[in-house]
This record gives sequence, structure tokens and C-alpha cells, in this order.
Amino acid sequence: MPGHGAVSLSDYVRLVRGNRNFRLLWTAQLISEIGDWFYIVAIYSQLLEYTGTAKSIAIAFVLQVLPQTLIAPASGVINDRLSRRHVMMFADWSRAIIVLCMLLVRGPGMIWFLYLLLFFETVGWALFEPGRNAAIPNIVPRDQILVANGLSSATWSFNLAVGSAIGGLVAVSLGRHAVFLINSVSFVGSGLLIRSMHFSEPHADHSGAFRLKYLLDFSPILEGLRYIRRRRRLLVILFAKTGLGLTMGANWVLVPIFGERIFPVRLEGMSMAAAGMLGMSLLMGCRGLGALLAPFIACPLAGRSESRLRWGILFGYAGGALGYLWLSLSPDIWHAGAAIVAANIGGSTVWIFSTTLLQMYTSDPFRGRVFSSEFAFAMLSAAAMNYASGSLIDFGWTPRLLSMCTAALVLVPIGAWAIFALRFPAYNADVDESLIE
Repeated sequence: MPGHGAVSLSDYVRLVRGNRNFRLLWTAQLISEIGDWFYIVAIYSQLLEYTGTAKSIAIAFVLQVLPQTLIAPASGVINDRLSRRHVMMFADWSRAIIVLCMLLVRGPGMIWFLYLLLFFETVGWALFEPGRNAAIPNIVPRDQILVANGLSSATWSFNLAVGSAIGGLVAVSLGRHAVFLINSVSFVGSGLLIRSMHFSEPHADHSGAFRLKYLLDFSPILEGLRYIRRRRRLLVILFAKTGLGLTMGANWVLVPIFGERIFPVRLEGMSMAAAGMLGMSLLMGCRGLGALLAPFIACPLAGRSESRLRWGILFGYAGGALGYLWLSLSPDIWHAGAAIVAANIGGSTVWIFSTTLLQMYTSDPFRGRVFSSEFAFAMLSAAAMNYASGSLIDFGWTPRLLSMCTAALVLVPIGAWAIFALRFPAYNADVDESLIE
């Protein structure tokens, strides 16, 4: 990565002000993701109300991430054959309809329908997210990729913090249906903004019209696998988020359960269900706050140094482990919130830095398949950990014990990253990594 200068706040401002395509993509992310976090609190509280089990949240999370693994081969081919802008527009407008259908869920007997809608909504995300990541190097210069990823991560985190906190209040005051409607409208707005983008997409220039039979043609998938296998550096970085999935999966059970059962926020005249929803909302907001702080703490320390990006991933894992250990010992909601902030500063650092390294190392024609593969493995890891976490809570494990075990489990990716990733020589864009032994 050329230059090792530190990333400053002015770099983010210049990128947004001076790059129209990125500004549109960033604004689309801002409005659609805040709608997502509005409705996720409503969904989780609805599941706990209708079922009373932690496993219901685990199942919901699995349905929100597992489709990424199932559709990854097709998603990668689609994003490498078609205009990624068109794919993102289709994904946004499809999700607007799917979320609107959640208004039909009126009681415990309709939980199966909610699960089905969550599955299809995630299919849309599985098409959208690899396209967004693959498009960033096409719309920003190489030396601004870390800045773009840092801002995107900060935006995701801001949306989580604000959307979760406000979403709980909106759900309590206006009802869950208002939250679902807001999220649906946000997807429509996001799709319209992306429609206004105009940028070069070299991968699609000579691909021709997309045909349904391409989804049954496995040669592009095999070609992508060979591309990844021949580049050992790329292969190692591709699994960075898989290690992060261990904490990410547990997080989606631990945070709602800590908020709803251990640290409910009781205000005068508020029911226990509402107090649990508010506690859950505040702790999820802390998760977003931690991830929001990460780009402003980690990116300036890393600058534009590839070596620091790799070391930053190691320290990010370690920060996540310490955060979950702290959460397991928290005596009150303030300590729990601070622990969640710390854990997610570490996790978000891993996410930003690994995304930046992948964008640096992957050529445009393969970028959709590489990011689809990365998300597939990460979401499979998160789904497995999430389902196991929900099952263990229902089996009798306390949230504190599960949090402590999660912290210990993070030692696995810490060791793997230290062994495999830190020994690579500095990246040289002029050298074909398939020739490096």
C-alpha cells in the first residue's frame, strides 16, 4: 500500500466531499443500515415474547447469516458477471418487499413465516454485500481504500448504535409494525441512491447478458477457487473473518440475553417486557459504539502500512477476547456496556483491516467471488457459534459462563493468525503471488 501516512479525520471528509460515487454509496448504506438496526431489536423482542427461549434468537441469527454460505457460489458468479450496481439495486428493492411482509406476523403461530422472511432477506444481503465490497476499489483510488473501509465500518457502527437505541424506543412507543415499515422504506431509498451512481466496471464490459444457466455452470466457481488457492497470502486473509465469527456468533445471543434477563432497564410504569427490550437496545447500542470507535482509533495507528494492518488484526482479536472476559465479570449494565464497547473495538478492527488487505490483493475479475467466499466462511462460523450459544443457554449455561468461554475460544484465531499471517513478506503489486513460495 503506497505511503504510510496516518489516516486523519480530514481524509474521511475529503473522500465524501470529493467522490460522488462513494458519497452516494455511503449515503445508501447510512439509510438502509439504520433501518436494519431499527427492526432487529423489534424482531428479537418479538421472538422472546412469543417463544421465551434463547434458541429462537439463535435460529433467527442463523437464518440471517447461513444463506450467505449457501448462496455464496452463485452470488460470487453474479457479482463477477453482472454490473455490481445493478445487483445492489435488485437486492435493495427485493428486501424492501420482504421486510414489508413482516407486517403480516401477528402471533406465535406465524413465527415460521418470520423465519422464512429472515432467510430471504439475508439472500438479498448475500447478493448486496460482496458487490459493495468489490465495487469500492472501482470508485476510490488505491491509497484511499483504507479510508473508505474505515468510514463504511464507522457508518455501520453508528447505525447499529443509534438504530438499536432509537429502534427500541420507537418499538416501545409506536409498535413493531412502524419499525418494519421504516426499514422497508429505507431499502427503497438506498436502491434509488445506488441507481444514481456511474462508474467503470471492467469485469462486466465483455461478459454479455446474464443467463440463468450460468448458475449451473461451475467453471467460474472452480476458476475462483484456483485463483484463491494459488495465492497463499490471500487464502490466509480470507479466513480472518472466520475467526471473528466465533465472537460475532456468540455476541448475537449474549447481548440480547444480558440486556433482557440480567440488566433490564426499569423505568417507572414500564412493564418487564419493555424493560428487557430497553436493556437489550442499550447494550446493542454499546456494541455499535465500540465498532464506531474502532476506525478512529485503529486506522490512524495503522496508517497505510500493510505490516501494521496485519499486526492490527492480531491485536483486534486480543481486544475482543479481553472484552468478553470483562463482560463475564460485569456487576452492572455500565460495566457490561463498557465491556461490549471494548470487545467490538477489537472485532471491528479485524473486519476493517482484513477487508482492506483483501481489496489490495484481489484483481477485479475475481473480487466478487473472493468476497462471497470470505463472507460464506465467516457467516458459517458465526451461525454455528450462534446456534451453539443459544442451545447452551437453554441447556442451563449462564450468560456469564458462555461469555468467559467465548473469550477463551478466541485464543484459537489469535494463535492461527500469529503463526500463518505475520510471516509473509511485504506485498508487491508487481509480483504474481502464485509464484511466491
